Amino acid sequence: MPEPHFAAADDDLPRTFRREREAREREGRLREMPKFASEFAQEDDVTYVDRAAHSGAVQRLQIPFLHLMGFCFKAVFAAIPALVLLTVLLWLGGQALSSFFPQLGKMQILIHFPKG
Repeated sequence: MPEPHFAAADDDLPRTFRREREAREREGRLREMPKFASEFAQEDDVTYVDRAAHSGAVQRLQIPFLHLMGFCFKAVFAAIPALVLLTVLLWLGGQALSSFFPQLGKMQILIHFPKG
């Protein structure tokens, strides 16, 4: 099927026609390029099909146990300030709610530990 030819300027073309024409031009440039040059093409020149060809799956991940343990400790220590901040924010939110709605104080669950 021949490509439609419009006598109007390119700016007057509907967006879909312009995008389709640009996609065809990109595909033509990729076909003209040598195979090794297509790997180094700019991001705009690479089509979706080319990106899918480079996909892969991780089969195995080798991390030494001590490195993994160190990472876990770092993650735990990094979470402590976030937990403290979250606790403070929740406490402030509770205080604000109890000041605006004093009847909520009657709904509190008070925990008392027996002495001895």
